[in-house]
Amino acid sequence: MNRICLLLLLTITSNLLAQEKQPLNHDVYDSWKDIEEQGISRDGKFIKYAINPQEGDGLLIITDNVGNVLSEVPRAKGSSFSYNSQFLVAKIAAQHDTVRAQKLAKVKKDKLPKDSLLIINLEDQRIEKVARVKNFEMPEKASGWLAYQLEKPIKEKKEPVDTTELTIEERATLDSLAEKKPEGSKLVIKNLQENREFTVDNVRKYEWAQKEAKIFFVLQNEEDSLKDVGIFSLNLENGERILIDSAYQNYGDFGVENNGRSIAFLATEDSAKATYKVFSLFLAESGKEAVRIVDTLSSGMRQQWMVSEHIKPRFSEDGNKLFFGTAPSHVKHQYAQDTTILDEERVSLDIWSHHDEDLQPMQLVNQEKDRQKQHLAVYHIKDKKLIQLGDETLENVVLDKDARLEKILATDNSAYKGAYSWDIQIGRDVYIVDLKSGDRQKISEAVKGYPSLSPEGNFVSWFDQQDSTWVIYDIKQKKANYIAKELSVNFYIEDHDSPSLPGSYGEAGWLKDDNAFLVYDKYDVWQFDPKGKKAPTNLTDGKGRADSVQYRVQKLDREKEYLDSQQPLILTAFHENNKKAGYARGKWQGAAPETIVFSDHYFSSFEKAELADNILLRRSTFQEFPELYTTQLSDFDLKQITETNPQQSDYLWGSAELTSWNAADGQKIQGLLFKPENFDPSKQYPMMVYFYEKNSDGLHRYRAPAPSASIINISYFVSNDYLVFVPDIVYERGLPGPSAYNCIVPGVLSMIDKGFVDNENIAIQGQSWGGYQVAHLVTRTNMFKAAGAGAPVANMTSAYGGIRWGTGMSRMFQYEQTQSRIGGTLWEKPMLYIENSPLFYADRIETPVLIMHNDKDGSVPWYQGIEFFMALKRNEVPTWLLVYNGEDHNLKLRKNRKDLSIRLSQYFDHYLKGAPAPAWMEEGLPATEKGKTLKYELMD
Repeated sequence: MNRICLLLLLTITSNLLAQEKQPLNHDVYDSWKDIEEQGISRDGKFIKYAINPQEGDGLLIITDNVGNVLSEVPRAKGSSFSYNSQFLVAKIAAQHDTVRAQKLAKVKKDKLPKDSLLIINLEDQRIEKVARVKNFEMPEKASGWLAYQLEKPIKEKKEPVDTTELTIEERATLDSLAEKKPEGSKLVIKNLQENREFTVDNVRKYEWAQKEAKIFFVLQNEEDSLKDVGIFSLNLENGERILIDSAYQNYGDFGVENNGRSIAFLATEDSAKATYKVFSLFLAESGKEAVRIVDTLSSGMRQQWMVSEHIKPRFSEDGNKLFFGTAPSHVKHQYAQDTTILDEERVSLDIWSHHDEDLQPMQLVNQEKDRQKQHLAVYHIKDKKLIQLGDETLENVVLDKDARLEKILATDNSAYKGAYSWDIQIGRDVYIVDLKSGDRQKISEAVKGYPSLSPEGNFVSWFDQQDSTWVIYDIKQKKANYIAKELSVNFYIEDHDSPSLPGSYGEAGWLKDDNAFLVYDKYDVWQFDPKGKKAPTNLTDGKGRADSVQYRVQKLDREKEYLDSQQPLILTAFHENNKKAGYARGKWQGAAPETIVFSDHYFSSFEKAELADNILLRRSTFQEFPELYTTQLSDFDLKQITETNPQQSDYLWGSAELTSWNAADGQKIQGLLFKPENFDPSKQYPMMVYFYEKNSDGLHRYRAPAPSASIINISYFVSNDYLVFVPDIVYERGLPGPSAYNCIVPGVLSMIDKGFVDNENIAIQGQSWGGYQVAHLVTRTNMFKAAGAGAPVANMTSAYGGIRWGTGMSRMFQYEQTQSRIGGTLWEKPMLYIENSPLFYADRIETPVLIMHNDKDGSVPWYQGIEFFMALKRNEVPTWLLVYNGEDHNLKLRKNRKDLSIRLSQYFDHYLKGAPAPAWMEEGLPATEKGKTLKYELMD
């Protein structure tokens, strides 16, 4: 057979196979699955992962360390390995279809099927299940024990009590019992290795010690709120309950010392229903009676302050210090307490004041958090001394991870907070707080960065955005070292393009004993002596910058706060131009990295076993789902252990490629072009154009078919014979709209020049910032046959003074400093606001526009979509506004996501493929038919 015949045969075969495949449709979403809950046991012998559909019942799979399946359990979730790697525990959800059927039958919530408990013995794969389990916990760093709490038994419906013969007092007693909500339920404490267990009724909350198998719990009897109330521990030898305290009516949160030698708890004489409760802090040391150690009258407690119920007590690592919260005492407002005023007579209003540090909407969003505001304090157990660490003038006091240091870091932004609505890069004063004395040492003022304490507490580090350099403050020497200032390399983000101070490329962390601090430039890893005595070391020897490869440190030990230089130095690697990625091996003393794996893939979810060299990671391309791989640290010989979506082979898919062109101003721009699977360069295809800032780095990311939260699903459109073009955008400050035009339109023209784009059938779609750019582009060009704009800002002049209702912040900062990139106030640069606002040029628009803007959008005010819609309607431009009731900026409810996906495809199919228009486009959806029909049907 000659070469021409062979090629012809292969082409025919390929076309036949392609014809057998089906394009993706909206019914396939539920069949596409993802990998969740991946994990590896501490000893590296076992792997777990769940294969879960987008909606429905998943499957938990347990394998050995090379992927051989040992167990499969349907519907398991929240799985955890035991500390000794001998057991796996999880919950098993009720069947999705069963729950759905019962909800359709209007079964009450407490009667719906409940979760079960799964226990797998990993040595022999024996499985045990327990019905109706509410939660479970294992000791974090101790083995052999499990505690789980059962749901309450379903109570039989009781016959109504005849109250005609009862006195008023008896009726009141019955009413109070009826209102009483059950507090506790049965707790089971199980020895997994010896298969013995103990049970305790009416447990409200429980907790293990972290490093020892010791358990503590609070009891609350639902039948009698004064009976068996108290805090207890359990003797795990004989199941005997050990009373710690039962003198109080209401017990709050509690904390256990790491080894279980002590417990601290909150308690009050006030009932759970009391409007104002005053708690005290108690300490029970091993074998000793519980002692009240802090209350409102304690030495060191500020006047009119009290113990807060909203901070869980916490012991220091050595058990000698106890951290807890304090707060000003409850203010009993006379107006609120006045029982002579009816609810309908009470005034309800918001007062916005120029004195407010936080705008009134921010206060309303945060009011519950503000009501629970508390300040950190410490009680020195041996010295019996209370030290207040934080207060109204120093609210942000942060403990180190293990609460083991004698000094902690605190910041105060109160002097700068009032400007936050328009200056999100406000300064903060930085303090070191001494735990023994409470003394505060201010180490810097107005820092525009985010300080952090080194693992051993010797240094504070931050990236100074004002000076564009890293700072290390030596606490003992009281001296700041500007460690990177003299180097010719930039440590700020070099392509920062918004009118704000650029941030850094980040830090890798500290070496053991605070011996060195590692930070990144755009490409390489640098090691600095925190004392400034040794010259900086480029750990990657400049190879990153020379090769345009970004190297970053891959942390191997999740438990350690520091980087362990006794372990190999593994680096992630990413080529900024061709988008290849992988891993390399470096040297702690500095050397050019040696490539381990480097390919046309996207790598993610790296995880190493704590006690072994076994590694899990995921790898993908646009065509290959990010499957799970196992390997060894020594060789990185990847072995695939999952095949998650084999059904993909039944559907037309496509390919992704990197493309580039020159912007209108001559800049080199990159983007992505997605082509159908059976792409024929001699044909012309309709093309969708989607954009949001820069996306080209995501060349090798898989895009699962899924109902849309706001944007087109690329896989769906490519499978349905569209090209999808995703251009990057480089911005010029003050010109966000023209910048989009400068990059996108030449990019589209470069695609047309390739000869396979149908230039009569091109559309654009974007959401949020992308929605704004869509709105701007259709005022500048008619090259697009249709457009989709999700949550667009149409009028920067009105949006500038609006509120982001999700946070309560003013939108000013966005225009002056961040994404909108105007770089000044409305009164400083009024013409830039107008020139960049599509609304003022709406009379130029001829392109049909589909808008989605939801009535609970917390990011872009809903009225922006309304302004844009009304302008288009007034100018007789075909336009539709989709408003999903109660939905936020991006759709959360799956039913709405499916609906949007259908409408997006119908809309673009109509304009770009000549498909019949659906009824909702032709007729709208009258309010009288809302909820009665979806109007998907296509019109003749």
